[in-house]
Amino acid sequence: MSVLTLPVAPVRPLPHSRAWRAINAVVTVTARDIVLVIKSPSTLAVSLIMPLMMMGLIGGNLMENMTGGLSFDFGEFMLVGMLINMLFMTTTMGMTSMIDDSDEQFSAEMLVSPVSRYSIVIGKILGSSFLAIISGFGVLIIGWIMGITLSGWQLLGLLALTPLMCLSGGALAMIVFGLVRNRKAANMAVMMITMPQMFLSGVIIPIASSTGILWFLSRILPMTYCVDLGRAVVYAGTDQYASTVLFNPAVSLTAIIGLTVVCLILGTYLYVRSEKNR
Repeated sequence: MSVLTLPVAPVRPLPHSRAWRAINAVVTVTARDIVLVIKSPSTLAVSLIMPLMMMGLIGGNLMENMTGGLSFDFGEFMLVGMLINMLFMTTTMGMTSMIDDSDEQFSAEMLVSPVSRYSIVIGKILGSSFLAIISGFGVLIIGWIMGITLSGWQLLGLLALTPLMCLSGGALAMIVFGLVRNRKAANMAVMMITMPQMFLSGVIIPIASSTGILWFLSRILPMTYCVDLGRAVVYAGTDQYASTVLFNPAVSLTAIIGLTVVCLILGTYLYVRSEKNR
């Protein structure tokens, strides 16, 4: 008995299957990192203690002893700078988990999967930004205790900028992890690229009068433009705008996007190359 067979049309991938794979990879990597953070109470505790040390001790001391004669409210100035600093710095420090992923061969397993390398990297950055957002809430709480508050519209404006700030910090960290493969060395390298920015980018110390090498360094640091864009949002329409904001918001936004894209491309290339050479 002969069996009638019908021709079967070849199965073609859905037109958006590649995009959905990329989105799925981003969500999966992000969710994994968030779960790891939630399962680590000590990490959550440190993320709340850091704002107390940075904002309460350093900022509070400056606020009480070195702010006489300023033409703007230093408390609000410091709150915005410290909030963005914590988003940027905590995301950067959280990216050190990539070293652990590499040691556990998890990175190798991800890199052989049929998804974009950028999807994996962006997922790691978003996962690290979860802890950064918790630190940001810590800054707002410490600010409230110190009597420094922002309006609802100001908070919404800063909230809208949060993903860009975290992405900028994570992209910068990728260059470090593409060059450094040791956890201890990576931690030191991250501190070396985050702590100087805190003092050179205007987080708590105004930099409008900086000259020479300090002027040059402040203009090439990504956090300078992140902080300035945040202050442009907060001080928009106020008399203090001219004395607190350095650049046109369009200039700051362009600089952030440009530096982030460059760091993301270069960092991802270095990271993938280092994993292949293991």
